[in-house]
Amino acid sequence: MKQLPSQHPETKTRSAIRRHPEGKGERSFWRSLEELAGTEEFRRSLEAEFPSLAPLDLDRRTLLKAMGASLALAGLTGCQVQEDEKALPYVTAPEFNVQGVAKWYATAVTMGGYAQPVLGKTLDGRPVKLEGNPDHPFFEGRSNSFTQAALLDLYDPHRSRAPRYLGRTATWDAFDKAMLENAARMDASQGEGFRLLTGTVTSPTLQRQIAELLQHWPKAQWHVLEPINEDFRREALQLLFGRRLDAHYRLEEADVIVSLDDDLLGSGPRQTLHGRSWSKRRLAFQKGQGRCLLMATEPSPTLTGITASDRLIASHSRIETLASALAHQLDAGIGRAANLTPKEQTWVSKAADALTASRSRCLATIGAHHRPEVQALGLLINERLGNFSRTIRFTEPIATMPPEGERSFDRLCEDMASGRVATLVMIAANPAYAAPEDRGFRDHLGKVGLAVHAGLHYDETAALSQWHAPLPHELESWSDARSPDGLVGLIQPLIRPIYDVRSAHVVMENLRGQFGGDDHAIVQATWRQAWSGAFDQLWRTSLHRGFIERSAYPDIVIEAIRAIPPTPPSQSEPTLHLIVRPDPTIWDGRYVNNPWLQELPKPLTKVTWENVILVSPQLAEERKISNGDTIRLVTDRTSVTGPAWIMPGQEAATVVVTLGYGRGPFGSAMDQMGYDAYRLQAAESPWHRSDVKLETTGLKQDVATTQKHHAIDGFDFIRTVAAPDEEVKTGRNSPPPSFYPPTVKNDPSWGMSIDLDTCIGCNACVVACVAENNIPMVGKELVGQGREMHWLRIDHYHEGEPNDPRHYFQPVPCMHCEQAPCEMGCPVNAAVHSFDGMNLQVYNRCIGTRTCSSFCPYKVRRFNWFNFTENDPPEIQAVRNPNVTVRARGVMEKCTYCVQRVSDVRIQAKKEGRSIRDGEVVTACQQACPTSAIVFGNVSDPQSQVSQRKGSGRDYSLLEEVNTRPRTTYLARIEEDLAPQKQSKEGKE
Repeated sequence: MKQLPSQHPETKTRSAIRRHPEGKGERSFWRSLEELAGTEEFRRSLEAEFPSLAPLDLDRRTLLKAMGASLALAGLTGCQVQEDEKALPYVTAPEFNVQGVAKWYATAVTMGGYAQPVLGKTLDGRPVKLEGNPDHPFFEGRSNSFTQAALLDLYDPHRSRAPRYLGRTATWDAFDKAMLENAARMDASQGEGFRLLTGTVTSPTLQRQIAELLQHWPKAQWHVLEPINEDFRREALQLLFGRRLDAHYRLEEADVIVSLDDDLLGSGPRQTLHGRSWSKRRLAFQKGQGRCLLMATEPSPTLTGITASDRLIASHSRIETLASALAHQLDAGIGRAANLTPKEQTWVSKAADALTASRSRCLATIGAHHRPEVQALGLLINERLGNFSRTIRFTEPIATMPPEGERSFDRLCEDMASGRVATLVMIAANPAYAAPEDRGFRDHLGKVGLAVHAGLHYDETAALSQWHAPLPHELESWSDARSPDGLVGLIQPLIRPIYDVRSAHVVMENLRGQFGGDDHAIVQATWRQAWSGAFDQLWRTSLHRGFIERSAYPDIVIEAIRAIPPTPPSQSEPTLHLIVRPDPTIWDGRYVNNPWLQELPKPLTKVTWENVILVSPQLAEERKISNGDTIRLVTDRTSVTGPAWIMPGQEAATVVVTLGYGRGPFGSAMDQMGYDAYRLQAAESPWHRSDVKLETTGLKQDVATTQKHHAIDGFDFIRTVAAPDEEVKTGRNSPPPSFYPPTVKNDPSWGMSIDLDTCIGCNACVVACVAENNIPMVGKELVGQGREMHWLRIDHYHEGEPNDPRHYFQPVPCMHCEQAPCEMGCPVNAAVHSFDGMNLQVYNRCIGTRTCSSFCPYKVRRFNWFNFTENDPPEIQAVRNPNVTVRARGVMEKCTYCVQRVSDVRIQAKKEGRSIRDGEVVTACQQACPTSAIVFGNVSDPQSQVSQRKGSGRDYSLLEEVNTRPRTTYLARIEEDLAPQKQSKEGKE
């Protein structure tokens, strides 16, 4: 590897020597280590006008594989249970159906068992978009990337289509016969040897069915396996309070948040909830209403850590030491004085002072992957600060757990090993893939008499089971589930089942020898019991709203702590820390068949289509490792091999692996991609290991990353201010002169504002744009060539030394310039300006000269090199938005400000004889954003929200020196901790 840039302070590259003109400052930003080091590869990439014009070195076989993200979906042809029919007009149209007019249904999808409330948009019976439910009191219409991408899973061609017995296609009649015979045996033995394994269960209906099954068979047992869980956090609550509880954070009430390796804003079921509540506090802070200080310490960068104003790099074991020292300094009745480094002591003292100054309006959190004793420290700190029932509240557990609690899966494996399990039924769980290697589940499964698997896919566990029962997608079935806040959401189908499937509720009935039921009646039965005579009215109301009002558990007031656990013993620092984390785009592997998420650049690395092994810059220098080098991680039981990726800001002796890849060959286009990190987990310590060795192999792999693509040249990509009321210094008092005629703003005239102070880089906007605008996925090889098609990208910048840089995110859509170079350069007038100020692309005029891309300083245009949609079957065409043109090969694509949404609102307003109201037009990216970082509206209206933002002193234009006068502008990030530096610099000047 080349010597790290920290060893070359005088390295002069085109990026590093940039200086801001007209007194704007001397801060410089870099996107990759290659850019900072000024490698020959980066210089060639930057100086090439079209990096994506590199020769496409693909044979026919590889080319088809590269196009697999779209072409693989063609496997849906002929998958319908019923015979295909020709499309004919209605003889008698369904009641209230108006062709081309969307219908919306309130429903939910789940993540890790927790409901994510949505509104499902259908056109002529086709689900085409999911939006957050605006009526939900906690989610408030927002969503995340996983929720947005759930729609594509409905049309997944690799979903299981029919029952299987011993790997061969079977019938439901044969399945029913087998279940009836097994139910008779269980009836005779009261369920002796019967075991049920599920994921996290928050569904009241499924909870009722499990309770009825265990009552019917008293000797049966239920177990839970959720790969990404909060078991340690629940054990800490049990340890302190003597009962099972759930803790809920109210970030909107916390003036100070101290995160000890807890990625509050990162991927997971609570991402939307936490992002929404944190942004409320941040937006209030921007208006001068209290503080909003976020401090973090962590071993590897996370969305929470890089959003924090004060981030301390610390190893996994040092997190425990820091938590103990913080508790001791706050006199929380536990903890101990520790030998801290000066930097650690400064951070702990600052955190303690900030927490003390904001008593009862602060919050200290510790990552769920740390041991229960460490979790208890965080709870005791919050109790000492008076945060209980204020910024942290407690309720009954949202998810129901078996009697054995968090250790129930260990008990199952022990009983399987000893031959005490006669029948094992696994519903929506994949333990053969997701269970830690040393639990031996795969080996023990052969000792089970009858293994039944019910799931969305024929996966690793299904292949080892006698019977496999296919389940429907949540958008084609009835159910219910609680969201992370505890509110019950009703799940209703948007479409009839595409394949020959049965819901989990029906399968649960089948296990007891009951047949002929349907999921709708089963779910209704749960609420008939709860609502008695008021059922009909409450059912209609709840179904319309998508959730059941006042169904969340009430808060529990903690009167006293039962016992104070012992302070965790100090640990010696190992040579190497291995940290296991969920993947930021495919989570625990359940989204591995979703091309929208596979091609979504991971927030920090921008890697697509696989996982990498994150190493620190210091470790890379010591072991001579470069990006893409194949390295091997070895334990006493197993090893995994994958490509290395240098992560700036990672703790020196830390290696990070992510879950979800390395899947077996089951007919998926994503088989065998990446490495299987589950093999590195240990049952007692699944998230951290210190007994791992790192070996280099001398081999190299191609990693598809977008981090270096579409790099723009100029100044002031990211601007910061020291206070909400500080103005960004532009260096100009008025716009520079121009050859263009003066721009006349009609009414309405559209524009956008993106607040970098609330953007957390979560990618929700990117997936929402993909879903709304029919953007094709191109596959790993073409991404590697720089030919990804995303209309909206989120640039990730660093500032400072690679060992401990600052991180910044910047969403970059089309700027919709008033003086657009693309319009001037297009030889066929395909790039045009609309009367309401939008820069549009007329696809049927475009001849593919790519001149507009050459002229665009923001690099936001994408050329459609291949026709990724021409072979899509009718089933896949159903997922497309019919209001957006499906582009063929050879045209330039770009963000259109969701012009189809603007047109819909304009038509509706015209029909009603009124003007368009502020906030009535909402772009897809704006609607999905959980932190309200994006605002769109009429810039001709001085009272509109977007105009109010643009009137802020923090407003600035990207690359304003090129004088394009973009309609999309940014609000500078607020960095209070930089105020002393800026004052010192101004004093010197």
